[in-house]
Amino acid sequence: MSQLIEVRDIAKSYRQRQGSQTVKALGGVSFSVQRGEVLGLLGPNGAGKTTTIKTICGLIVPDSGTVTIDGFDVQRERLKALRSISAVLEGNRNLYWRLTVRENLEYFAGNRGASRRQVRAQIEELLRQFRLADKGNELVNHLSRGMQQKLAIAVALLAGSEIILLDEPTLGLDVEAGYEVRQLLRDIANNQGRTLIISSHDMPVVQDLCQRVVIISGGRVVADDQVSNLLKLFATRAYQVTLGAPLSSAQLSRLQARFTASIDHPAKTVVRVNLEHGEDIYELIEILRLERTPVEAIDRTTINFEQVFLQVINGAKPLEETHAL
Repeated sequence: MSQLIEVRDIAKSYRQRQGSQTVKALGGVSFSVQRGEVLGLLGPNGAGKTTTIKTICGLIVPDSGTVTIDGFDVQRERLKALRSISAVLEGNRNLYWRLTVRENLEYFAGNRGASRRQVRAQIEELLRQFRLADKGNELVNHLSRGMQQKLAIAVALLAGSEIILLDEPTLGLDVEAGYEVRQLLRDIANNQGRTLIISSHDMPVVQDLCQRVVIISGGRVVADDQVSNLLKLFATRAYQVTLGAPLSSAQLSRLQARFTASIDHPAKTVVRVNLEHGEDIYELIEILRLERTPVEAIDRTTINFEQVFLQVINGAKPLEETHAL
């Protein structure tokens, strides 16, 4: 795969509405996207993710740094750069609600210079593929949220751009609609060779669709790696310790001060703890020895990408080497 997008050291600050202070949204964000890749662009609210997305789309001018798309600088060669990208924005802002489904497709194709005659067959195929054929003459504001989202993705595909940026593609959808949108995105990624950038708080979507993630927190990139690598790395840290007695307050305080841990109290006390280094097991045992708490089992636990994401933004260092027990 060749490099298609390069974000190089972009920084952006905003002046507060009241007062003369500035707030730094981005503090030097850099990453690249390869042609044909499915990338997750993630971050908590206020992390700088939305500013990054808008900068890639040419909607925000950074204070410093550059974004290039297919070799064209987004600020200096805007039209050439943005020819390669379509965005599906959160909140269904891509569509005209007082036009029908078919009229929306025709209108946005016309914005890209295509006539109705040129795209007629492609529109009919998209309506069939997205299961919207019987809604072609329906006003968009009469559609369900799931159908609106599918139409927004179809509009992006009709543009023919190589890159599709999707901001929260499953937000607000019910389970069935969310699953259908996920299946459509998987088909686009696997069978059409498009490059997808998915920004989402829906971690199962990220784990299911994305090959790689860039996680932004505090205006900086805190992780940039393959999803599979991050899952493997954090899986080596996650343990479940089953105890034969509850922990004392002193043990609880020391445990929570030293480790990222959660504690359940069903019939038996179960401690779920992350051990970042091999020698951490000895410190955990020392905490349990304070009250001679009986240990019934120590097991590695299965970890999902939501847990990985939370650990990364809460200060874990996923790119550091760790030592397996």
